[in-house]
Amino acid sequence: MKSLLFKKIDAFTDGRSCGNPAGAVYADTDITDGEMQRIAYELRGFVSETVFVFPPDDGTHDYRLRYFSCEREVPFCGHGTIAVMYDLLSRDASASQFVRISTMKGILTVENRIADENAVYIAAPEPAYFDNGFDTEELACAMNLSPDRISASRPVTMVNAGQNVLIIPLETIDDVTGASPDYETIRAHCLAHNAEVINIWTPDTQHRANRYRTRVFAPTFGYLEDPATGSGNASLAYHLKQSGEWDGTPFSIEQGADRVNPNIIKVIWKDDRVYFGGCAMVKIEGNYFL
Repeated sequence: MKSLLFKKIDAFTDGRSCGNPAGAVYADTDITDGEMQRIAYELRGFVSETVFVFPPDDGTHDYRLRYFSCEREVPFCGHGTIAVMYDLLSRDASASQFVRISTMKGILTVENRIADENAVYIAAPEPAYFDNGFDTEELACAMNLSPDRISASRPVTMVNAGQNVLIIPLETIDDVTGASPDYETIRAHCLAHNAEVINIWTPDTQHRANRYRTRVFAPTFGYLEDPATGSGNASLAYHLKQSGEWDGTPFSIEQGADRVNPNIIKVIWKDDRVYFGGCAMVKIEGNYFL
């Protein structure tokens, strides 16, 4: 029987919002792909993704990370990365300001700003942009929205900064917080249009300190909504930068259906990359026996 250090860590929260739970398995022993998928499946309904943290393969990075949802391996998981890196760096008094992680999306930089901001920042993977031309009537139907609630002044588009994120601009915060898509309907729509994640967003916010409100849905990974995301919001930030709506000044995103107590995702532009940041809380710690 294998014994693995396991933690349930809520990302993008200091306790005042719900955060987004991730499983963290610190794998200092051999573990197979099948065993990782089994663990992620067993944790379905408890966490949205499980991150497996391994020692480095070589001198190019400090940690190697792999991500699994209950259905399949995920190339990159932003909130899971925030969770494990905040946990690792907050417990290491001698931690460097910068560490590097190896993922399926390449080697990424993590910046430790815990002392100054109570946050770690993750360099989002390099973006891939997809042509516009999405049918807003079809999208509105799939999202259970009135077509006039999709903004006519901003494009619907898709960007990959970890996953293919379909980005849908809505008019008001009420449209975002009140959205109620059906899981099977938006899953079918995503699978038919090569999308993995849907981000609905608006510049209409609850709190003036934040610049955008978002909600993110991830039906192709086996669940409906991600309450606080890294890659989903990084894709939006890349789109905003490319379209000229964002000049690179740091900003924060409020995310979730809870209008008054949203999760907060910090965004900066550095070295021609989007970095997303936040804190995390360990809620459960123990051993996972396999």
